[in-house]
Amino acid sequence: MRTEHASPAIAAAAALILAGLLMSGAAAQDAPPRRLGNGADPGIGDPAPAGPQSPEPQLSDPPADEEPQAQDEGAEPPSPPQAPFAQASPAPGAPDLKSPPPAAQKKAPPPAPKDAAPKDKETMLAELYAHLAKATDGEQAAEISKTIEGLWLHSGSDTVGVLMRRGLQAVNQQRNDLALKMFDAVVNLAPDYAEGWSRRAFVYYLQNDTEHAVGDLRRALALDPNHYKALDGLARILRDSGQKKSALRAYQQLLRINPYAAGAKEAESALSVEVEGQGI
Repeated sequence: MRTEHASPAIAAAAALILAGLLMSGAAAQDAPPRRLGNGADPGIGDPAPAGPQSPEPQLSDPPADEEPQAQDEGAEPPSPPQAPFAQASPAPGAPDLKSPPPAAQKKAPPPAPKDAAPKDKETMLAELYAHLAKATDGEQAAEISKTIEGLWLHSGSDTVGVLMRRGLQAVNQQRNDLALKMFDAVVNLAPDYAEGWSRRAFVYYLQNDTEHAVGDLRRALALDPNHYKALDGLARILRDSGQKKSALRAYQQLLRINPYAAGAKEAESALSVEVEGQGI
């Protein structure tokens, strides 16, 4: 399966969510659990400045009207100027005191490591799924789910991204035939893109084609076993078609991934009663 990199905006959002979860983890353990409210089920489709520099000294010629003074006869000529702090050259073979011995010379420090590459989509999803499974309440689960679903939509391909947007727009406009064409193109161009299969399954479901919907949902789950929307859709279809044991297993798996999936707990409880004693 091809590894994709999340866009900077999505990666930043996911990183903020993960950082907040890690910082609030300890405090959340001591806080009393919050009660879960009922929510609507969206279904299967949804450098410091430098200091002033000292001016360089200006060398000027002597004034033109001044003439050099004549030296007295018999006077010794002036000695040539000496450089400040000049030292005599060492004798041949003598050690150079200004340079430290080779053992005392420090090695150059290694170059600073480059910034780590941004986390890829699969790694970020794995961390978010782990936090979702341990969410303390529905509000926290909803926040994590929103970030996960944003990553689901990232395909790593501009062409696939355009097709996905057009397909989703067609679904919103109830133009299911056009939506199906868009998602057909998506799965053909990116067969390892789980969200493409999940979205096409939803269109099949809207057209009452549950056989093709189940096939696409299973394909999405093979690519991403934690895709809780695809699992929710599969559980619904199995329940509605009378496959209660399989539906119960699907709901139980859904609750392990997303304990606050809308309607999942109630459906799991009801199915448990209906299949009790029949063996699972």
